[in-house]
Amino acid sequence: MYHSTENLILKLRHYCAYQDRSQQEVEQKLFKLGANEQQSGEVILHLIQEGFLNEERFAKSYARGKFRMQQWGRMKIINGLRSKNVSEPLIQIALKEIDEEEYLKTLEHLIRKFYGKSEDVQKTKQNLLARGFEYELVLSVIGFLDL
Repeated sequence: MYHSTENLILKLRHYCAYQDRSQQEVEQKLFKLGANEQQSGEVILHLIQEGFLNEERFAKSYARGKFRMQQWGRMKIINGLRSKNVSEPLIQIALKEIDEEEYLKTLEHLIRKFYGKSEDVQKTKQNLLARGFEYELVLSVIGFLDL
């Protein structure tokens, strides 16, 4: 399927305006639309210059959203950002979007929720580790709550 560079820019502006996207997601979309390498480079450069594509903004938005909406821990957020080919420095910047106090409150809430369902500390730990919370932190908070 052939699209002009201008047409691709219009399509990708809409795609990026709908929600923040990583550069990798934009590259995949361009590939699906049949763009060649030169067109992809031009479109991505154009989107960056216009502010439609910003990897730092994407990383911050991703970290905030996955923590607040999905209640993911830092490890799962890090792995998600790595899977989108976000650089390590930007991952560290994105993690600063998560308020430490809110993080601990969320962890405590999830511990009470999971423990209340099963009354099994091991299952509770497994659930929290699967959500990406750090092992030492999980043990510490479970110990503090004295389950």
